[in-house]
This record gives sequence, structure tokens and C-alpha cells, in this order.
Amino acid sequence: MASVGAETLTARPVNNAFEALQGKAAGVDITTSERPGKVGDIRIRGNRSISASNTPLYVVDGVPLMSGSGIETLNPRDIESIDILKDASATAIYGSRGANGVVVVTTKQGKDGKFSLNYSGTLTVSNIVDKRKSMNAGDYIDYVRWAYYNSAPDTYAHPNSPTMENDKGFFDNALDNGTTWGNVSKGWANGTWDASKVSTTDWTDFVTQTSLSHEHTLSASGGTEKMNAYLSFGYLDNSGTQKGQWYKRYSSKASINLKPTKWIQLSASINASWSEQDYGMSTLGAPSSSVSDALYGRAKALTSIAVPYDADGNIVLQPGGRNNTYTIIDEWDKSTQQSQTFRALGNFSATLDFGEMWSPLQGLRYKIAFGPDYRNWREGVFLDETSANRVGNGSYARLQNRRDFSWTLDNMVMFDRTLAEKHKIGVTLLQTASSWNYETSAMAAKYIARPSYLWNAFGTVDLADEKSDASMSSGLTERQLESYMVRLNYGFDERYLLTVSGRWDGASQLSEGNKWDFFPSASLAWRISQEDFMSNTSSWLDNLKLRLGFGVTGNSAVDPYSTLGKIRSILIPFSDGNYTAYTTNEPFYAKESLEMANPELGWEKTTQINLGVDFGFLNNRISGSLDAYWSNTNDLLMQTSIPTLTGFSSTYANIGKTKNRGVELTLNFIPIQTNTGFLWDSNFNVAWQKDEIVELAYGKNDMVANSWFIGESIGVYYGYDKVGLWQDTPEDRAEMELFNKNGHKFEPGFVRPVDQNGDHKIDEKDRVILGNKNPAWTMGWTNTFSWKNIELSLFLIGRMGYMVEANSYGLTGQGSQVEVDYWTPENTGAEFQKPYYNESGGDAFSSLLGYRKASFLKVRNISLGYNFPQTICKRIGLNNLKVYAQAINPGSLYQSIDKYDLDVKSSNFNRSFVFGLEIGF
Repeated sequence: MASVGAETLTARPVNNAFEALQGKAAGVDITTSERPGKVGDIRIRGNRSISASNTPLYVVDGVPLMSGSGIETLNPRDIESIDILKDASATAIYGSRGANGVVVVTTKQGKDGKFSLNYSGTLTVSNIVDKRKSMNAGDYIDYVRWAYYNSAPDTYAHPNSPTMENDKGFFDNALDNGTTWGNVSKGWANGTWDASKVSTTDWTDFVTQTSLSHEHTLSASGGTEKMNAYLSFGYLDNSGTQKGQWYKRYSSKASINLKPTKWIQLSASINASWSEQDYGMSTLGAPSSSVSDALYGRAKALTSIAVPYDADGNIVLQPGGRNNTYTIIDEWDKSTQQSQTFRALGNFSATLDFGEMWSPLQGLRYKIAFGPDYRNWREGVFLDETSANRVGNGSYARLQNRRDFSWTLDNMVMFDRTLAEKHKIGVTLLQTASSWNYETSAMAAKYIARPSYLWNAFGTVDLADEKSDASMSSGLTERQLESYMVRLNYGFDERYLLTVSGRWDGASQLSEGNKWDFFPSASLAWRISQEDFMSNTSSWLDNLKLRLGFGVTGNSAVDPYSTLGKIRSILIPFSDGNYTAYTTNEPFYAKESLEMANPELGWEKTTQINLGVDFGFLNNRISGSLDAYWSNTNDLLMQTSIPTLTGFSSTYANIGKTKNRGVELTLNFIPIQTNTGFLWDSNFNVAWQKDEIVELAYGKNDMVANSWFIGESIGVYYGYDKVGLWQDTPEDRAEMELFNKNGHKFEPGFVRPVDQNGDHKIDEKDRVILGNKNPAWTMGWTNTFSWKNIELSLFLIGRMGYMVEANSYGLTGQGSQVEVDYWTPENTGAEFQKPYYNESGGDAFSSLLGYRKASFLKVRNISLGYNFPQTICKRIGLNNLKVYAQAINPGSLYQSIDKYDLDVKSSNFNRSFVFGLEIGF
């Protein structure tokens, strides 16, 4: 188990708890999202399932979350701690839901003692940093000339001796009314070429902004032995660095704990939040799925020689004169995708202590807990007919609603007693039931009558008009889970600790006869440091504990009703109208195929063994833990193809096996601590993991179409390898001639793929596994330096040993182009192939250059803070006062790929500077 406390979670300002966890726990990999209101992905000890979910379970104040939101709706400043349960023995109490790990969130509660009031606030200034700038006008024109010349050297002038006639043919286009040529022709104003006369348009300047975000939390806490309470209000306003993107969240937390008598304790807690998000430029309803998913990407798709306005100041609709490429000027006013989410989490419990009622029952308690989770989500989308994604296709609007409601009811009987001062015995009996249902509705249409209607006037849509393409849908989905658990704990003299548990889970979405299964677990711990034979080490050894854990967890993460035979309704036209009919798969009336029901579908099971050691030396100046784990997953929940003569093309089944293993190290150490008050505190964690496919749908046979291979990781890149570029040498020309006889069109400067079997033909036989999509190593390192009231901290994160697909370019001389080192006869050592103009694509193997080995070590945060002395605080009536400044994403110590940020998986990221204030009254 890894634990992250409130001080660590709030050490740097974050929009959600996911960001605060990044790099803080070994074996927990969290990716970054730069879009306001959007969270990254989290994986605990890698992947186990191929098709089913690998997302961990989130538990807030004892309530497992089941709705469409996780912990991102919580205010991080309301969180007391986050515990991450990783091994099967630790997650066993949550049964099947803990198969992918458990993130246990404990929110703040009232504390006995004096009433306290606290305020914390931050102001964040952010800007986009782009590591892959577009070519300036002069470089872009040279690049286009090379593309045309390389495709037809007998037709076009050499780029070193350009002609105005060629350039006019390249850049003069009626689609932009000749505005691009008007800009390029300025370079020929004196009769000879002068690139400095051509204006460069940086289209990203039109769509970016300096983001000013602020966050405020006001909390109050206090109480007595019989009652305590906690109350907080929070507000977050995050404006994006791209125009049109923003996120706002209002949050509140209230909790009360009552102990009116010695034998009963009552607790109630509610977390509520209201959030609004604008996704920015929407791609929904776009005519092509290849459009950029953000406004910034759409801006970079425009060439630097194109101009935004013509000579009369009018917007150029198609700058650059290319088909399906439109201006992004004022796009944030033409396209929007807004969502609103209300979330309320509750936890209500009562605990009876029978030992306080009657002394012979000492240690016997009963607890009942009820946890509701309500979520209401609404999303409205509108794209004006002048939007870059809808030009010529009319406007588009969509409205979606989703309402989630889930609850969990726990009944627990607990018995704890110590016998003969050395024997600690604990027994827990649990019965729990959970239910979740969600309703959805959606409607969409094109050619909305007025832009001001947005998604609020679907009643004005003419449903009979075919071009409206109107649609509507609604649905209800329900599922339930019931469980019983027995857990036994035994400890002898605080040295030997044993825990054994058994849990029976029943999931409604699995088939009859397979809904229920049993999941056992056990753990053993030995505190070696407390043995008599270790007494002579007490001067330097503070803790040495050996742990061994075993457990089985299940995964039932398939959609409800997957085990039932689905049918769909269709409308059959007759002479007197349309009649409703029902069918399974009718290709003339349905676009998507239904799966065949599988009455034998059961649990996916993971068996895991964990071996660990905890240690502490030199008054715990050096402490930490080392864990190794091995897991095997059987009966994978997978979708598999079946013969279509059944009337279906696929079904879900329990087939296949995977295994996973890894090592995790956490170190906490104090390298320097002086009498003058200087302290250097360091926290380091690193993890290595490897997953592997053991069996698939057809036993030990690979499923090449899915890139699944026996003995390889679940996520791999599969394709052709490369060995650089072909060169204009006698040896390479001789090789190219042999390939070209077999239909290839290799030239000097093209990418050279690897011919694995030596037959001078690049085909399916030459495809190999190139690399793993998931990192083998993840790490986080925090260093904090404090002296008197000054505190400086440095936080680094890293991922190593994987592969990404990034930075490959067609170089076809069409569209925009970022700065690249491309091949020419004078630059044969270039990183990328030569430009080659071709309407259908240039070098057929250019994408191979995008597969690159990935590793990075990045400075995520630098913080400098000052805590005002208590003498000053008391003088002005405060308990504490702290001011601080931080730099977020200031730079990287190492990135294996140039012009790309491996952390955010993009060439651009946000760099921020934060100013914060904390006040305690």
C-alpha cells in the first residue's frame, strides 16, 4: 500500500486529485492532460486485461464510486489522504471491484479542540510552449520547391535556382483569391528571389492566450469529544491557454461526527460539486474523422505563407487555397462543446459498540453504512455553418443528458480483542450490496435555423427534411453487485501478523450460473526488528518487516446485458406506412452488428503474489519499502470473432491468459540535517513492470489483426522496421534496383525499410514487433530543502523503456509543415526523408520514422515558500501564514525525442507560474 497525505497532495496547485498523485507512489502511472477539466489515465501495476477495463476502483470515505465520474470532482484541499492498494491481499476487502487496484480517498473531518478557519488561494499564469514550430515563410517555400522538384526534376527548376513561373504555379490558387500568391510574389518584387520580403503568419498566435486561473478554498473545523464538524467551500476558475477552453468548479464539503453516548457513534458526510466546462472547438459533426482535436492543432494545419485577411481586411475563408482547409479566425465564437456536471457523494454511518453496553462483549461492534452517489451531466454542442469543421455542410447541434445514481449499503460485524497481552485477534463479517443505474438521452440535427438557438430549440427542426439528419435516442442501464466477506486477523507480540479473508461476489451483468464466485486472500508479516536476536542492532535499525501476500481478485467489467440476447427495432416500409419490426443483425437496416449472447460468461480472475520488505535505519533518516509481485490473469473477458453463419460476427467469452510482474522501490531519506535548522528531505520512488500475453482466443496462436502476440506485452507496435534513408551510393542504388523490380519505387532520400527475409520485397512477411506502448519504468522524486521559515522543493517525474509513434511527416509539399531536417543531395545525413510532391502521398514508408524509443525525466514543479514566524502571526491575529511561488513544467532534464513532450504526448504543453497564499485563523 502507498499513502499520500494532505500536505503532499496540496504541495502544488492542481485542478484535481489525479494530478496531485502523479509521481508520488511507486507502480502508479498517471498521464497528463492539458485540457481544462479533463483528466489523464491512471494505471496501477500496469495492465492485466486485454479487452475489459484496467481502471482502478475509487473509494471515497468508504463508498465505492460507480458513476461516470471518479475523484476528479473532489476539491483536492478537502482530501486528508489517499491510499493506493496494489496487491491482491490489500484489495481483497473490495473483492471483484479491486482487480485493477483501489484508490482509497479519505476526506477531512472535524477535529476535537479549538475552532479553526483556514483559507488557501492561488493565482496561476499559463502559456503554451511549442517544441515543434512551423516553418517560416522562406523555409516553407524552399520545402515546397524541393517537393515538386524531387517528384519531377525535368519539369521544375532546381530549388537553388527558383523561378517566378514555377512559384506562381505552386502557390497561386483561386480558392484563397490569390492571397497566398500575393504574399509569395513579394519575394520576387525586385526580379530576383528574396525570401525576407515574404510575410510569415504564425496562426497559433490567433488561437492562444495567456491563461489566468485562480482557485480558492475556505474551510472551518472544530469540535468536542462528543461532536466535531468540518465545512468547506471551494471555487476553481481555469481559463485555457487555447481560446474557447475553460473549466469552472464550485465545491462544498460538510461532515459531522456525533458520539452522544459511549456505545454509539454517528457520522454523516456530503461532498457536492458543480462544474462547467467548454471543450473548445468541437469536432463532433465534422465531415472527416481526421480533423485536429483542438483549435491549436487546426491552426498549425494552416501554412505560414497564407494570410488571414485580404487587402480589403476581409477574412480569407480558405487561407492557403487547399480543399477542406478553412480559417480559424473567430473559431471560438463559431464552435462550442459545453458540459455541466452536478455531483453529490454521501456517506452516512452508525457504529454500535456492544462492549460499552455490556463488558463481556468487549471488542464487539456493529456498523451500518450507506453511501449514495448522484451525478447529473449535460452536454450541449453547436457548430455554426461557418465553423472550420462545418463549412459547406450546414450547422450542427447536439444535446446529451446522463443521470447516474448508485448506492452502497454495508453491514459489518467486527470483533477485536487482545488475549494474554500478546495475542491480538480480529474478526470482520461483511455483507454489502450495491446498485447502479443511469439514464441517457440525446438528440442531434443539422441546419439549425438560427445560431442563437444553439442546442436549445430542437423543436424548430423539420424532422421530415432529410438534410436535417435529425436523430434521437434514450436508454436505461442497470447493474447490481452483492458480496459477503469474512476476514480474520491474528497478531502475536506485534511480531507475527496474519490476515486471511474470503469474499463471495455476485455480479448481475454476468450470465446465470456464473454470477457468483469466491475470492480468497491471505497475508503474513514478520517484524524482524523486534526479535530478540536483533537487539544488538537497535542503535541503527529502527524497522525491518517482511511481508508476503496472496490473493485472487475478479473482473466483471463488461457492459450490462452482454450475456443476454440483444435485439433491435427497425422500421419496415409498406405501402401504407412504416411498421416496426425486430431483428438481431440486419445489414440493410443496421450499421453496427450486435454480439451473440454467451450464457457461459463468467468472471475474469487475477491471482497475485506479493513479497515485500519495509525498512528504517538511523532514526528513520533512511526508510522505505521494496516490493516484488507476480500476477496471472485467467479467463479474460474478450470479444472474439465467430463464423457469420451464426447470424453474428462476434461474442464475448472467457478466453485467454496474461501475466504481469514487477518491482517497486520507495525511499525516504534525509541526506542533510544540521543544528542550524537546515533540512534536506528526499522522497524517491521507482517501479518496473512487464505484462505478457500467455494465451488468446485460439490458444497459443497470435491475433495479428489486433497486434496481440503470445509472449509479448498487451500493447505493442507491430509493423515494418527501418534502417535510416536510402543514399545516392552505388551500393544503395544496386539494392534499390532489386526492390524496384518487385514493384517498389525507392529513390535516394526515401525511407529504407528492413527486408527481414531478404527477398527484396516489403510485404506482410517483413512485419515485426517494434516496441512496447507502455513504459517499463516509472519514477517520481521530490526534494525539499528547508531552512528556518524558507522552503524550496523540486519535483521530478519520469518514464523509461517504451516506444511512441510521434514525429513522422509525409513531406508531400501540401499543407503546413513544421521545421524538420529533411534530406537533400547536400544534406544526406538528415533525420527525415526528402520532400516529394504527390496528391496521394509521397514516400510510402515515411511513417516508419515516427516509431521511436521513449524515455524522459522532467521537472514537474519547483516551489519556493515562506512561513511567517509565529511571533508575527500572533501579532496580527493569525495561527499561520504562508506565501509561495511555483513554476510548473519549467523544463526537462532529458527527453529522448526532440520537438516532442513525452509527458503530455504532444509537441506543445502548458508552462505555468503560480502565486499562492495560505492563512489560518
